[in-house]
Amino acid sequence: MSKRDFYEVLGVSKSASADEIKTAYRKKAIQYHPDKNPGDKEAEEKFKEAAEAYDILSNQDKRERYDRFGHAGVGGSAAGGGFSGGMTMDDIFEQFGDLFGGHFSNFGGFSGFGGFGGRSGRGGRSVPKGSDLRVKVRMTLKEIANGVEKKIKVRKYVHCKKCQGSGAEDERSITTCHSCQGSGYVVRISNTILGQMQTQSVCPACNGQGKTITKKCTACYGEGIVQDDEVIAINVPAGVMEGMQLSMRGKGNAGRFKGENGDLLVVIEEEPDKELIRDENDLIYNLLLSIPQAILGDTIEVPIVDGRAKVKVDPGTQPGKILRLRGKGLPSVNGYGNGDLLVNISVYIPESLSSDEKANIRRLESSPNFQPNQSIKEKIFSKFRNLVN
Repeated sequence: MSKRDFYEVLGVSKSASADEIKTAYRKKAIQYHPDKNPGDKEAEEKFKEAAEAYDILSNQDKRERYDRFGHAGVGGSAAGGGFSGGMTMDDIFEQFGDLFGGHFSNFGGFSGFGGFGGRSGRGGRSVPKGSDLRVKVRMTLKEIANGVEKKIKVRKYVHCKKCQGSGAEDERSITTCHSCQGSGYVVRISNTILGQMQTQSVCPACNGQGKTITKKCTACYGEGIVQDDEVIAINVPAGVMEGMQLSMRGKGNAGRFKGENGDLLVVIEEEPDKELIRDENDLIYNLLLSIPQAILGDTIEVPIVDGRAKVKVDPGTQPGKILRLRGKGLPSVNGYGNGDLLVNISVYIPESLSSDEKANIRRLESSPNFQPNQSIKEKIFSKFRNLVN
């Protein structure tokens, strides 16, 4: 059976850089790793094939020989390293495990991948990790501005109190697995195109636990976990935003058979405020003035997160003007100061007038001060251009 081209195996071009080759191999190793594909012979062979391709292409000397002579240039003793016949999974894990931020350990999952199939315990035994929980927490603008502690009741899996999470009725009901002798995995030896291979997989008899239960706990029916309510205090920092997710390590579902807890993922929901609009860390308040207020000026109270503040409206204030109250917005969740409160001014134009009111307006219509001059037009229209550009 002829070997595939090593560049094809990793899915890279012949001009690929060393970093591109490393990245491609890492993806293949994750895709076909034995812990992720238990009992899958085809995935196992592709895992080894990718490792051999990376062994050659990651070494400059080997790669040059391969580019010049093909597989013949790196076959047998010419290949060097630990891949010239009789290659085992241990060879791959030992040589390339550091690519993933950790090392492979007894095929029970390696730290760089977070451990497929649960976390590895002593002797390679698989310890199931509990699943994560996701909850939503609604917050008012004031709570977001100051930060808050929220207490919520969560229905989740916890370790069974009766059996302390073991799943057994008592200590005498736990025995060592006869299939794997307590190791949690079984070893298989097979002949492949790359030589004799030794692989390890999770023991099907005990599911990687290394032990079996002869009499199950009557409270949890042998699972080691039961459902219960728990009140959890969540400290939400100031400045969080809609959709932001906070993670509370170990506050999720408990793992079976004394496995570690998953995490609690807290998703922030922001309650719309009746008066203030949020724009990142800034707040916007739409202030509607009467015509006399806009003409003569006024001092007006506007809402802020924790009360009210006074703003001065100058005489002759035009619609669209923005008044800025610095530092009256929301704090940055990273602690980089506060945003501002932006007061957006609009002017109310009456929709209907009495005959006396119309007469008063007409008397002012011809007054020079009620006629917009060129400088005023340019000022107002320049603001409009900035808005649409």
